[in-house]
Amino acid sequence: MLSQIYYIVRSKVDGKYLVARINKGEDERPVSYLLVFPENFEALSYLNTHSSDVSDRFIVESTSGNQLKAILQRWDFQGIGLVKDPLIPRIEFLSM
Repeated sequence: MLSQIYYIVRSKVDGKYLVARINKGEDERPVSYLLVFPENFEALSYLNTHSSDVSDRFIVESTSGNQLKAILQRWDFQGIGLVKDPLIPRIEFLSM
């Protein structure tokens, strides 16, 4: 996993990453998972399918597994959401 290249989506406006927020309970704050894509075109497909009206406000960046670990720590993400199918979407959540 550390040597593989992943693709992440980032806002051009404020620099925040595209995440999935999962509510654990009413009394707890939601946890965030960074959405990662195995291919550049899958990230673009996700944006065009689910947010075509604002897709021009995002960029797709490549990152290595080592960089991904640093991003998770810096932004306090619970883990990653590996997008398996960008059209449905089907996401596999992995805690780090």
